[in-house]
Amino acid sequence: MERAQKKAIIRDLEKKMVFLAGPRQAGKTTLAKRIAQDFSSSTYLTYDHLEDRKIISEEAWHPSSELLILDEIHKMRKWKSFLKGVYDTKPPQQKILVTGSARLEIFNHVGDSLAGRYFLHRLLPLSPAECEKVNLAYTIDRFLERGGFPEPFLAEDLIDANRWRLQYIDSLLRVDVLDFENIHNLNAIRLVFELLRQRVGSPISYSSIAEDVGIAPNTVKKYIEILEALYIVFRVTPFSHNIARSLLKEPKIYFFDNGLVQGDEGAKFENFVALCLLKHVLARIDYRAEKYALKYLQTKERKEVDFALVLDNRIVKIIEAKLSNHVIGAGLSYFHDKYQFPSFQVVKDLRIERVDKGIEIVQAHNFLKKLDL
Repeated sequence: MERAQKKAIIRDLEKKMVFLAGPRQAGKTTLAKRIAQDFSSSTYLTYDHLEDRKIISEEAWHPSSELLILDEIHKMRKWKSFLKGVYDTKPPQQKILVTGSARLEIFNHVGDSLAGRYFLHRLLPLSPAECEKVNLAYTIDRFLERGGFPEPFLAEDLIDANRWRLQYIDSLLRVDVLDFENIHNLNAIRLVFELLRQRVGSPISYSSIAEDVGIAPNTVKKYIEILEALYIVFRVTPFSHNIARSLLKEPKIYFFDNGLVQGDEGAKFENFVALCLLKHVLARIDYRAEKYALKYLQTKERKEVDFALVLDNRIVKIIEAKLSNHVIGAGLSYFHDKYQFPSFQVVKDLRIERVDKGIEIVQAHNFLKKLDL
């Protein structure tokens, strides 16, 4: 299947090096190889293979390759300096595509050696908006049951999708986490991971998890940051004009693989909406260079709205996710009445869409398929 970002990546390769980042098995390697078909010659090398690693370290690929694809290069010591040298000395016709299953952009603050030399593209799991764009059949129920990763989503048999997920979890925790950082207590990070699966959509207390696992709150925070850096989870923090205050408040944690969520259908649906909104936000950042963010709203009295889309530190839309309830949520009503934010209650099972006191009550299918990518 074609991915919606392919043409945009090819356009950017004509201008700079391209970083293609995203979760393990989201389709980065497949997309990179599809992109390679649009070039007269290409070389694919992954740092995970010993033979390729030797070629990479010696820069021994053929200089005539029109497209050079370097996979998992962030695992290489001093990879940024290496890439800078490769990019600055490459033949004029050569394009460079760098792929990785860790958040390559988190290394931005460690020196500026690659500044101005690359564009970042983030490939996330499939969504209704992407399925619409590439003419792929889908249902919301299929997303909730299987998640949006291509292999389980496209599998003919649900059992095959579930088998994929068991291997995926094992690979994430035993291989990716240990590759990324030397973790002395793998059992503790696995327990944190399992607890997060059960608390999707609720503000997370590091102290509470620390007590449950028997480790320090700072260690819990560190483990969540590692899971986030590896595109396993993402944090949604409460909106505040005071950025420092916002970062101190409890975040909500969601999973890139919707199939990892343990809980009722409401939690799974909220996670799915969060992921669709994040994909929309990252696309606006990567392709429009907008200062866009996904937040949630909560007052001291615990009046809450699931999500807020924020542009230039200004709320442009607030969204509540509901399985079937057509009655407007109290938090959504409160924030709409007080601030007149454009407000949407996104409902999975809804017969008739309507507007109630300025709040749009919309079918999830119709709302999510229209999100920009």
